[in-house]
Amino acid sequence: MAASDVQNMQSAEEREEINRWLPITANRNAKWYYSTFHNVTAVVGAGVLGLPYAMSQLGWIPGILALGISWIVTFYSFWQLIQMHEMEPEKRFDRYSELGEYAYGPTVGYWMVTPQQLIVQVATDIVYMVTGGKSLKKSCDMLHSWFSGVRQTYFILVFAFIQLILSQVPDFNSLKIVSLAAAVMSFAYSMIAFVASLIRGADNRKNVSYGVRSHTTAGVVFDVFSSLGTIAFAFAGHSVALEIQATIPSPSRKPMWRGVIVAYIIVAICYFCVSIGGFWAFGDQVDDDVLVTLEKPDWLIVVANFMVFIHVLGSYQVFAIVVFDKMESYLLQVRKLTPGRSLRLITRSLYVAMTAFIGILIPFFGGLLGFFGGLAFSSTSYFLPGIFWLALKKPKKWSFHWCASYVCITIGILITILAPIGGLRTIVVSASTYKMFT
Repeated sequence: MAASDVQNMQSAEEREEINRWLPITANRNAKWYYSTFHNVTAVVGAGVLGLPYAMSQLGWIPGILALGISWIVTFYSFWQLIQMHEMEPEKRFDRYSELGEYAYGPTVGYWMVTPQQLIVQVATDIVYMVTGGKSLKKSCDMLHSWFSGVRQTYFILVFAFIQLILSQVPDFNSLKIVSLAAAVMSFAYSMIAFVASLIRGADNRKNVSYGVRSHTTAGVVFDVFSSLGTIAFAFAGHSVALEIQATIPSPSRKPMWRGVIVAYIIVAICYFCVSIGGFWAFGDQVDDDVLVTLEKPDWLIVVANFMVFIHVLGSYQVFAIVVFDKMESYLLQVRKLTPGRSLRLITRSLYVAMTAFIGILIPFFGGLLGFFGGLAFSSTSYFLPGIFWLALKKPKKWSFHWCASYVCITIGILITILAPIGGLRTIVVSASTYKMFT
């Protein structure tokens, strides 16, 4: 049953009471700069470390073009979402699904958005489970040889234990300090990866090749598909855009847009520096996580990997809070459960445990980026905003916004079709040499 169908059966007072408890709408006192670090935390995540690998699958010119086009397209689609948040007087679309329902009705609109958004949120958190565990293990391995014998599974469990604690925060704004720390860490480790790559590249120029990774036609084609998903994964912030804007008091459009502009400038700096610097330094031999390729100086790589660990602690929560909101909304509105700490403890702990279990089973970083990036991220970030804009704003045919919306839709659909093919192949190849619970 769609959320709006349930709400129609409830009084306005009941809906308002539920909204005051749900994590997305419980607190609307956010400042414009909260938007900046929430969006940096959401966008500049683990995906930035995979961009040099995507460049190695595409080559110099196609790689830079793909990254640049994605930045422009998603910046524009972000603007569209912000403009539609309060497009009707006295009405706010505080959740992505609410905008879909308004555009295409309570049933079609709800199912257009909710499955896609949940795939994005859950897939991101699974990848962050893997990334957090791998980064912590890398730091510990370099600190002392004793840790080299400890399975990655245990490091993922450490990450999951911390998430069990963080997941009990009552609302989105309660994450502001965690999100700020995560945003600072993401910029810091991106710059470390960039500078360290330049240093390594300057010392290792003779052994670098800039051809694409694969040497067969089939391999090149699959790599291109996978790289599109990796790039799409790197622009994942749209799936929480309206939920972030929901924490800002009305009128929210200007402060949200100001925060997004600052955030996207930081995104551009991090993405282009890391992708170009990493590919220049290591060429087609770069790993799917550029920090894995970097080995010296030891202390700097230890610090960078620990920064990644801190960052994904916050990023996990920014994406998980939307899932928590949907779970708790369903339990309160449909199952008529009583709100309270026990409800939060049980539902959120089960979610953390589920993502940890899947992350332990499928720790294929590069394949996960490509597969999930294409499967769902391209819809929420690339073409759903354009579809809703055409339905609600009805721009004049051949006008700028009409053409721009169709360009975004076309690019997003192509990524949705092609990227999962390459990502799935990477997972299959990785799985052939992997033992579970390592």
